[in-house]
Amino acid sequence: MQDTFTKEDFLYTVVAERLENQIENNILKTGDKLLSLRALSKEQGISISTAYKAYIELENKGLIEARPKSGYFVRFSPSQYPKTPQALKSDFVPVKASVDDMLRVVYKSINQEGIVKLSRATPSGALIPEAKLNKAMMEAIRRSPNSCTGYEEIQGNPILRKQIAKHAFNWNGNIREDDVVTTQGCMEALIFCLQAVTEPGDTVAIESPTYFGIFNVMKSLGLKVLEIPAEPETGINIAYLEKALETIPVKACLFVPNFCNPAGGLMPDQRKKQLVELLAKQQIPLIEDDIYGEMYFGKNRPKTCKSYDKEGLVMLCSSVSKTLAPGYRVGWCIPGKFIDKVISLKLNHTVSSATPTQAAIALFFETGRYDLHMRKLRKALHTQCLRYTQAVSDYFPKDTKVSRPQGGYVLWIEMNPKIDAFVLFEKAIKEKVSIAPGQIFSTDGRFTHYIRISFGAPYDETIDKSLKKLGALVAEMY
Repeated sequence: MQDTFTKEDFLYTVVAERLENQIENNILKTGDKLLSLRALSKEQGISISTAYKAYIELENKGLIEARPKSGYFVRFSPSQYPKTPQALKSDFVPVKASVDDMLRVVYKSINQEGIVKLSRATPSGALIPEAKLNKAMMEAIRRSPNSCTGYEEIQGNPILRKQIAKHAFNWNGNIREDDVVTTQGCMEALIFCLQAVTEPGDTVAIESPTYFGIFNVMKSLGLKVLEIPAEPETGINIAYLEKALETIPVKACLFVPNFCNPAGGLMPDQRKKQLVELLAKQQIPLIEDDIYGEMYFGKNRPKTCKSYDKEGLVMLCSSVSKTLAPGYRVGWCIPGKFIDKVISLKLNHTVSSATPTQAAIALFFETGRYDLHMRKLRKALHTQCLRYTQAVSDYFPKDTKVSRPQGGYVLWIEMNPKIDAFVLFEKAIKEKVSIAPGQIFSTDGRFTHYIRISFGAPYDETIDKSLKKLGALVAEMY
């Protein structure tokens, strides 16, 4: 049965967005009383039911509240947002990537039962359409002449590759299915791309802070890393990178331009173009991790660096691990001029990707289920981002700074310099709350008073209590 949208569904969304814009622009301020349902209905020419849905939408985001016998009032406005974190400068010194005991302790806690996992940047099970995925899997097996028991094509399921190429239109990509190579998740795509353009001992530029899994990859491949500072709102400092390239022989770059983890920055399109042109002049490949690109909160999907690639030097990598099905391990890369090398690496390492999961995801795309799911997921994540941010503002000390991501899964929180994030992690684990301490997002542990928390789980009483407890622990450490 297909999901349908009525005119009323569209109208309440439009009304809610207009009111949200007024709150964001401080036209409607905290404590202001909103129109009654009847008055809003008459003013906007909508039904009372539609007016009620618009207010519920804003209430779910924590922007307004209903007061018994009094009506609706603005609960939270941008003036209450904490300041944003600051980027830390790095030295122009490549270092060996390493994984220390701190990282192993954090990883261990992620898998413990009974822990509120604010450290895990993945979708909550409540946000995954399990029944529809199961249906797609069964249908894919039924359609297959050998029930998906045979090896898939080396380059990947042709229907899936066609759908990936089709969706590239959303980020202004001109991609054919023959340009795509499927992989076992995004991490394998990153590894193949790195192996295609580097040798052990080479230096790769990465952003700082960055996802700790990148350090594992760099270490396993024997690569050195050069950390480039990233602003929490706009991504890497291109001027800093350009200066570093004057003296350091960088073999490749690996960046996350769209909603980087953990800082959450979104590189503006003009800066993406500038980055691609800078690297093209020196013929330096750019491995673009776009795993969060589909999780935008705005009207349009952000472009990629690949959108501006004219020489095939940008190698885009992504997957459905953060958007749809983490356990399916379906990823892909668009490796440009290095595609033959990537296909050869895949043949040597894995022969082919898993047939059933590729076929199921291909069908999920083909039937339009993926687009429908993503509309719902983006809406849920935006709401959760606002609610978590409000809780941090309410429960943490007033000098706390919080990122304002425009997409993705995580908040990057800067605390008072006297706070040791790993000590906070140890205290929080005893209270059954897991966070990611900032030290694990750089090679030298420099983010000592930063933490990352995920808003991947719907906001509920358990999350509220956990954030309140976390804020109290921070306050106790002053």
